[in-house]
Amino acid sequence: MIYITGDCHGEFGKIHRFCMEMGTTREDIMIILGDAGINMSNGLRDLRKKQMLSQLPVTLFCIHGNHEMRPTRVMQVDEWGGRINRKAYSLKDWHGGRVYVESAIPSILFARDGEVYDLDGTETLVIGGAYSPDKPMRLARGWPWFPDEQPDVRIRKRVEKAIEERRGKVDALLTHTIPARYIPYLHLRSWPGVDQSTEHWLDLVEDSLQYKKWYAGHFHVDVTIGKLEIMMNHVEPFMGGEQAAVRGVVKSPSLWHCRFDERLQNEEIFPFGIYYCSFIPMIECF
Repeated sequence: MIYITGDCHGEFGKIHRFCMEMGTTREDIMIILGDAGINMSNGLRDLRKKQMLSQLPVTLFCIHGNHEMRPTRVMQVDEWGGRINRKAYSLKDWHGGRVYVESAIPSILFARDGEVYDLDGTETLVIGGAYSPDKPMRLARGWPWFPDEQPDVRIRKRVEKAIEERRGKVDALLTHTIPARYIPYLHLRSWPGVDQSTEHWLDLVEDSLQYKKWYAGHFHVDVTIGKLEIMMNHVEPFMGGEQAAVRGVVKSPSLWHCRFDERLQNEEIFPFGIYYCSFIPMIECF
């Protein structure tokens, strides 16, 4: 089975609970719609996080978000977290497209933007990335911010070529952000200076396509608008699957932003870390 969920930001409790409840295996795939929170520091914390996630009985298929490094920039690290002057990820063929993978952790895959994957017979176009509305705060506080967070000209051309080769038809799209035309439906307060160039480009992408379903994350809500489903806490079978819904997972808009506190991590007692929540308006989180 293939399942799908929204941003994790380093908090994988919902996936862990889901896997335990559903009895998943490595043959099953869990799509994360960006901001997985796996490649943040390119150091020891990321390594320990990947080692824990590699114990999950599922294969993670991650779309690129805005609060994480692109796999092409991640370097290998030693057991102490020191960087080695070698690229961590390489490309491999997977489900009709190409993905980024670390040889030591084959169960965590990152999508390559502009690829079209065959997911159980569903032709699926992937477009990651978005602008970070909290960029000024991140820079002021010394928090990670990644200049290549949005799809550049090269990625856009790859996406447009893939659409042209398929004569404007795919079954589904997996993106981090959404076309600009849908943002007013979310009733989010405006944020001065937000660059919505990616969202406006996605308007053009949608205009050039015929598709059945569009999945996205980024906005920290669980909302469906026509063919577009924006996901955060909810976990469900991809394209409906064999089940209409999954029990035991929150399916309401989330106002709570959870962080993964690795300082308190004890793998024997808390195999997926300890989480603490702070009440922050949704617009400030994605």
